[in-house]
Amino acid sequence: MFVLVRAITYAALFIGFVLVYLPRRFLSWSGIVAPATTGAPQVAGMLTVTIGTAIALWCVFTLVFIGKGTPAPFDPPRNLVIRGPYRFVRNPMYIGAGMTLAGAALYYQSLSIFIYTCLFFLATHLFVVLYEEPTLRRTFRDEYEAYFDRVSRWLPRPSKK
Repeated sequence: MFVLVRAITYAALFIGFVLVYLPRRFLSWSGIVAPATTGAPQVAGMLTVTIGTAIALWCVFTLVFIGKGTPAPFDPPRNLVIRGPYRFVRNPMYIGAGMTLAGAALYYQSLSIFIYTCLFFLATHLFVVLYEEPTLRRTFRDEYEAYFDRVSRWLPRPSKK
């Protein structure tokens, strides 16, 4: 139960800062306010945010209940997680988080949040390649290598039959 509390705390801090506070600052700096009407971009943005949030939450709960850890690099899962959303791609949480940012960019029709989303994906990619993958290789060795060979980093692969 304590791992769930830790995971929710870390996720809330990450979400609060990276996915709420910083985008709100970009909107404030650029003078963008909520649209007066709800049109197609706003509906598409809300759907994208909802899907991205659902994916991210699915990841958090999968890391807690299967991995016995949290999404935080300083309190990682004790077991390699290859089930749930992780059976499709190796980094679904980052995809979900990026989708929430992209959805906000759509909703507000904000170039600054779109650029922030692109920078988020670039920073995430570098973090995954330079830190996360080498750490997982050292921690889980052959089990991670087999997973690495079978599941793509960002885009689902067609299944081999």
